[in-house]
Amino acid sequence: MLLASWSRGYQLDTPRVSLKKSLTVPILAYTIMPGGQQQTVDSRQTRRAIDTIARSCIAVRLRLLNRVITNLYDNALRPLGLKVSQLNILVVAAKLGLARPADVCRLLQLDTSTLSRNVERMRAKGWLEVVPGEDARTQPFRLTAQGKRLLDRAVPAWEEGQRQATEVLGDDGTALLDRVGRRLRGPLAHS
Repeated sequence: MLLASWSRGYQLDTPRVSLKKSLTVPILAYTIMPGGQQQTVDSRQTRRAIDTIARSCIAVRLRLLNRVITNLYDNALRPLGLKVSQLNILVVAAKLGLARPADVCRLLQLDTSTLSRNVERMRAKGWLEVVPGEDARTQPFRLTAQGKRLLDRAVPAWEEGQRQATEVLGDDGTALLDRVGRRLRGPLAHS
């Protein structure tokens, strides 16, 4: 199973990522005492809980996996000055035509401040334009001609990131992501 291989210390070397037994390194917990003194946790029960969390926390393993996979795509897209998070926004804008921030946030599960910050950066690069609307707070946006050309140029780089991610995840990991994604899209389609 994919995540089991990560917990056993999957090794991956890319220009920006080097993991060697990342998920099996012991975590030492500290408490900050008044006056700035640090004291290690010494309760046997707490140490066992910490070991369990360090060894089996799904959130930690998913966040690690997310960073590794994101770095693969970001490295592939870097020559274009693009990150995969920005590419996702461009793709949604291309699909929607006129992208309303609330729709993009819902589709990509982003908070509004993250979307706003990314849209502003992409607008400054000339990839997106804000479309004046009736309600200035919503600020719908769309791709510019430059943004469309960037998407065309990004496809080969995205394909390389996709190839590398598929290699890391393997067929079983990719199939698992597809199954979980379908389950998650069900409730999201109705929200």
